[in-house]
Amino acid sequence: MEVVVPVRDSSSFHGNSIHVAIDAGMAGIRLDQFLALTIPSISRSVLANSIRKGHICIDAICRKSSYRLKEGEVVSGHIEQQEDIAVQPQSINLSIIYEDEFLLLLSKPPGLVVHPGSGNPHGTLVNGLVHYCQSIAEVGDSLRPGIVHRLDKDTSGIMLVAKQGFVHRKLVDDFKNRRLTKEYLALLHGVLREKSGRLVASIGRHPVQRQKMAIVYGGRHAVSNWQVLQEFPNVFSLVKIMIETGRTHQIRVHMAHLGCPVVGDKVYGGHRDNSVFPRQLLHASRLVFRHPVTDQPMDYTAALWPDFADVLNGLHGDQALEAAGQ
Repeated sequence: MEVVVPVRDSSSFHGNSIHVAIDAGMAGIRLDQFLALTIPSISRSVLANSIRKGHICIDAICRKSSYRLKEGEVVSGHIEQQEDIAVQPQSINLSIIYEDEFLLLLSKPPGLVVHPGSGNPHGTLVNGLVHYCQSIAEVGDSLRPGIVHRLDKDTSGIMLVAKQGFVHRKLVDDFKNRRLTKEYLALLHGVLREKSGRLVASIGRHPVQRQKMAIVYGGRHAVSNWQVLQEFPNVFSLVKIMIETGRTHQIRVHMAHLGCPVVGDKVYGGHRDNSVFPRQLLHASRLVFRHPVTDQPMDYTAALWPDFADVLNGLHGDQALEAAGQ
């Protein structure tokens, strides 16, 4: 059945904010289609990005682009305008762990933003990648060429990059369908109740602080498994974390929910003083997958970044480093 949606008048869209009640004539249409018809002056890619980032909600619940609207629901939120940014090649030191004609694995340092965006048009990992290998600029998204998965700016560790388009598509599908094993090391405040465990808790945008994520009803399915490697008397714990899903800030949100936030995390650390730590001590340590072309098993690790290792050494964490394979 074809659904015809009238374009809303300007009273429903002010600046970059939207607030529209769904009537019978709009029921059944996809959220992304509704926005495209309601705000034709905004590109579909910008609208889709705003939905993906959780800036648009249905009755205060974040939904996917494919969600079909129901009569009486209220679509509200704001559109995140994004200027087109051409990725400029820049010489950036890359710590490459493995490389062939199809892909490369590297160890991202803390403090390095993965791709250009608002406030970070230059000096990102992507700028360095297109300088190192010009063909990567044509792989995948124009603002995130070659990028298969991301790490937060202050998270260090192993990342997988595609060098060819069909490889990028295959790896994205592998991540989506959880055919890879991702392991992290994190130093946490406090001591967990259990030495190992599995947390299943949906994650979405914080209902009030929109720049943060939170455990919310109706959020995206998220699963984290943890194993304690070493405890430092009632103060810190070094843990290995294996994530089954890859939600934004997943480990940081999940560990904070367990009462043991990541050391150095100024966003999810609660009342704890993190000023003495160099950054959030979270490191993507290991990635296990099958090569998208040869189907050979790939199992690679990234050594702890020196700032993280220095903190552990100061805590006499030799046992922990050995347990973590570092």
